Amino acid sequence: AAGPRRGAGAAPPPGWAPWRAARAHPRPVPVAVGSVLSSYGWYMLLAVVAVYLLVQKVSRSLARSSARPGAAEAAEEPDVVVRRQEALAAARLRMQEELNAQAEKYKEKQRQLEEERRRQKIAMWESMQEGKSYKGNLKLNQQEVESGASASAVPKSKPNKKPLRGGGYNPLSGEGGGTCSWRPGRRGPSAGG
Repeated sequence: AAGPRRGAGAAPPPGWAPWRAARAHPRPVPVAVGSVLSSYGWYMLLAVVAVYLLVQKVSRSLARSSARPGAAEAAEEPDVVVRRQEALAAARLRMQEELNAQAEKYKEKQRQLEEERRRQKIAMWESMQEGKSYKGNLKLNQQEVESGASASAVPKSKPNKKPLRGGGYNPLSGEGGGTCSWRPGRRGPSAGG
């Protein structure tokens, strides 16, 4: 049996309460926090990091805007900037000149060393052509250079000096060598222990 119809302005039935109406039409149950974190946790983390970076950027821009009045003061004094740049250019020029001077000294030193090596090679070659040891001449040349004497002067041999051995000397044949000659050692068991 259906009851009489109620109009829009009709009063609620006796004993009606809003919580009872909610029971009749149940609302969806809120989702547990753990399931939300497991489903959207990475998205939430990225959102937090993005907000943090945004806050940092805004704070830096505010700090820059507060520092700009000092920059305006520096822009108001261009003569200070010009003087600073001129001093910097002068210091760079001085350093470049010093570097160039050092490079020239180094090149001159290298030329002198190369010339000395060339002279030593020439002296060595001449002494070898004369049949003498070149080491003695080399030491003499080095001492002359150190003492400040002219390095171009090469000691020459005396023309009246005789060679130590005659032209027929051959150490392999034993001829013309005088009393000394080579003899092979005794064959047999060695005397070592």
